Amino acid sequence: MATYETFAFVYDTVMDSSLYEQWLAFSNRHLPKETEEILELACGTGALAVEFAKEGYAVTGLDLSEEMLMMAYNRAVNEEVEVQWVEGDMLDLSEVGQYQAVTCFSDSLCYMKNRQEVQQVFDEVHRVLTDEGTFIFDVHSIYQVDEVFPNYSYHENDEDFAFLWDSFKGEKEHSIVHELTFFVQEDENAELFVRHDEVHEERTYSVDNYLTMLESAGFYNVEVYADFEDTAPTKESKRLFFVCRK
Repeated sequence: MATYETFAFVYDTVMDSSLYEQWLAFSNRHLPKETEEILELACGTGALAVEFAKEGYAVTGLDLSEEMLMMAYNRAVNEEVEVQWVEGDMLDLSEVGQYQAVTCFSDSLCYMKNRQEVQQVFDEVHRVLTDEGTFIFDVHSIYQVDEVFPNYSYHENDEDFAFLWDSFKGEKEHSIVHELTFFVQEDENAELFVRHDEVHEERTYSVDNYLTMLESAGFYNVEVYADFEDTAPTKESKRLFFVCRK
């Protein structure tokens, strides 16, 4: 199995597919009815981008990983929808054009190393949005990072696949380190499993910090929700959603 196929297989296998339905539903509720064009940042293997396209949006999916984009391309072909795929970094959107809406889900912003990088993403998104454009994103809450994730452990074992996920408190404030180990069968008829190891580091900030950075980028009328619902966050909300207008 090729490297990109292996990683995408793991990514899609462990990812809860129902989350894509919830991200799509949340977006549809909060995007203005006149929205036709969407730029999806950190699109991964394209599951959500393809769903956006099925809804009739003109979609551009951007991701750092060429391997992920190859899988995303194949997904769109199989689903018979048209999506423009762009290999790029959301820290620099200077060559992607302009859009009525930009989305960034699956806590992808939490992978930014510090506040400066988060601010840079907000600045870039503001620049590529058309007037009165909409930016929707989600992040982990401080409660999720500080109270839920530390010492979290998840193991899954299947006939041709095994996955181990362990999380530990990071060195920086409100940060977490995910150690991922997975074993994938190299050949359908072989008993050989190949081991892959990855380390994912995430960091989040308070709602006030995010609001300050969004205001600095030029966004106004920012609405904050939690856990896919149209309700305000509580102290134990796990995932925060921001709906921002340019």
